[in-house]
Parts: sequence; C-alpha cells; structure tokens
Amino acid sequence: MIRIAVTGPESTGKSSMVKQLSKHYGGSIVPEFAREYLTNLNRSYTADDVEIIARKQIEQEDAFSENSNIIFCDTDLLVCRIWMEVVFGACPDWLVAESRKQRYSHTLLMNIDIPWEPDPLREHPHLREELFNRYRTALIEDQRTFTIISGVNEARFENAKSAINHLF
Repeated sequence: MIRIAVTGPESTGKSSMVKQLSKHYGGSIVPEFAREYLTNLNRSYTADDVEIIARKQIEQEDAFSENSNIIFCDTDLLVCRIWMEVVFGACPDWLVAESRKQRYSHTLLMNIDIPWEPDPLREHPHLREELFNRYRTALIEDQRTFTIISGVNEARFENAKSAINHLF
C-alpha cells in the first residue's frame, strides 16, 4: 500500500495535484473532508468541528486504504494540527500524536509559489509564508519524508512525479 499525502497552506494546488497524480498513476483520491463539512455547516466553525474533521479524515484514509493499492490524500492531519494552532492557539494532544504517526510513504509539501485564489473557505492569504514554514518545520520535526513541490502548471506536476516515482 502506497499512501501519498499532499499537504500545505491553502490555495497551493493540493486538490488539483491529487487529481493529476491519481489520473497518472491510478489509485484513489481521499478527498479533503473539511471542504464538504464546512460547506454544509451553516455557522462559524469551532475547535470541536476541526476535531470532527480530523477524525473523519483518518476514517476516510483507512477506508480508502482497504480498497486500493495507492491512495493520494488531498490533505492530511498536519493541516488540522496547524489549523488548530493558528486559529485556536493550541492543538489537542491526541491530534498532535495522530498527525505524527508515519502513515505515508511520502508527503508532497506544496509551495506558495503560485497565486492565492479566493474561495469562501480560505482565510489566510496574508499568512502564506508563515504557514508554509510551519508545515516544513513540522514535517522535519516529525521525521516525515517529504518533498517541496514548486513550479507552475506542468512543471509543478513533473516535480511531484519526480518526487514519488521511486515508490513505484
């Protein structure tokens, strides 16, 4: 089983990348549960909501892993962890521990070198560099193997493929 996590700040092309990778390599896409959940929430989210999202993301990854030899995760628990730290000032211990588990064969950290695009669920266009640095630092501290994916359009996709080709 190969699990690829695609992570990073908002508006860095995570969803587009998992679609391209899935099409190229086959396998399944584990969708970003937060998008579905928050779109249907009809109120401001709370820390409890982020915990629900994290638990559901774990559930979805495990379910997809049972039915596919390769999965591309359109986010990971590190997103929930950093989200909790930035918005609420702290992250529950269980979520920190879960985000540090070595679930992934490789992680693609999407760089902030493409323009931020507005979206009703995006909140932090002014924090892109700080958030990117938080992701990179956390991946290093958690000893996860990762590659920073930079570039525009086809170059970005080629860089992602180069980062994970050794797994196939």
